[in-house]
Amino acid sequence: MNSLVIKSLNKLQQYCEAADFKGYDPYDGLNSRLFQALPIISKQRLFRLVWIQFFKRSPVNLRPLTGIQKEYNPKGLGLFLAGYCNLYHCEPRQEYRDRIDTLSGKLLELQSTGYSGACWGYNFDWQARAFFQPKNTPTVVGSTFVANALLDAYAITGNPELLTTARSTCDFILKDLNRTYDEQGDFAFSYSPMDKSVVFNASLLGSRLLARVYSYTKEEHLAAEAKRSVNFCCRFQKEDGSWGYGTLPFHQWIDNFHTGYNLECIEEYGKYTGDTVYREHVEKGFRYYINTFFTPEGIPKYYSNSIYPIDVHAPAQMVITLARLGKFNEQKQVMDNVLDWTIGHMQSPRGYFYYHVNKYFSSRIPYIRWAQSWMFYALTTYRKFETHDTN
Repeated sequence: MNSLVIKSLNKLQQYCEAADFKGYDPYDGLNSRLFQALPIISKQRLFRLVWIQFFKRSPVNLRPLTGIQKEYNPKGLGLFLAGYCNLYHCEPRQEYRDRIDTLSGKLLELQSTGYSGACWGYNFDWQARAFFQPKNTPTVVGSTFVANALLDAYAITGNPELLTTARSTCDFILKDLNRTYDEQGDFAFSYSPMDKSVVFNASLLGSRLLARVYSYTKEEHLAAEAKRSVNFCCRFQKEDGSWGYGTLPFHQWIDNFHTGYNLECIEEYGKYTGDTVYREHVEKGFRYYINTFFTPEGIPKYYSNSIYPIDVHAPAQMVITLARLGKFNEQKQVMDNVLDWTIGHMQSPRGYFYYHVNKYFSSRIPYIRWAQSWMFYALTTYRKFETHDTN
């Protein structure tokens, strides 16, 4: 058992529980009461974009000064829930079961309403380059992470409401998301009901949930629709195994953790449906991923062509990707090297993880969703796989 990882996890768990799983987010700038009090500026796309980016990039946390409160983030709670499910599998303690019940109940309360199925958004208005999403607008990303966590909890508790809710999320994906079709009739799901952008990892997350629910319900149309999305996204895989983030001109970067998303979703689509057609896509993509995004020193690179900013999401996703692809033991030395570097350079003595390390400065703001929930999920996954030698 890696004592450094266990010690790191214990410190992080204590911090998150003391915070009651509430906190700030890199993108919560528009929750500022100061900004909202500027009616002309707050309605303008450019000003919203600049304001969010300023808060996201600033190494100084200005949120308390501008009226931004610490809040629950549904996606973050979903990751915490999945993490406690991991801990329960390692050791079925009552305190973990109580956390599973509490977090599941909170997520059921936080559903966005007015859609065809269960879904979740973020607890803030979000202005991206491609679209604007008001607070609580559901996304395929947030919704699928929550639904998957509910399925993890269902496997432990047997509570039928959790399975029913995850199945309902499939209705949100199939009925409320927009689709972009290719010449073969396959398609990508949109990020949310309010946009038509093609983001590969987002569409594949939808596919993965449809496939996982299919493994419970055996509804053939869930697997069939999932396959069409996987087909679409795999056609955009480059010859070297990489993917750009999406199809828009300003979405052509290649980054670490979204590549990991793509790989684990395609792999798990195959696991849940029995469809092995995409094995070469996964293997080719994995070779690119493991050879491109991690330095010999254990530094997790953000982009394919740049180390900085070093983002805590990248080492967290590495653990998840290796676990999902059945490569936990095969790549354990590389993974341990990356985790050693991350814990040594990105964990505060108080237990939380920093957001970014840059070449000349770092952002040490303890973001609850982006950093803490992801590292909690990653470190509990590490503990689960090391405990059970699940490879």
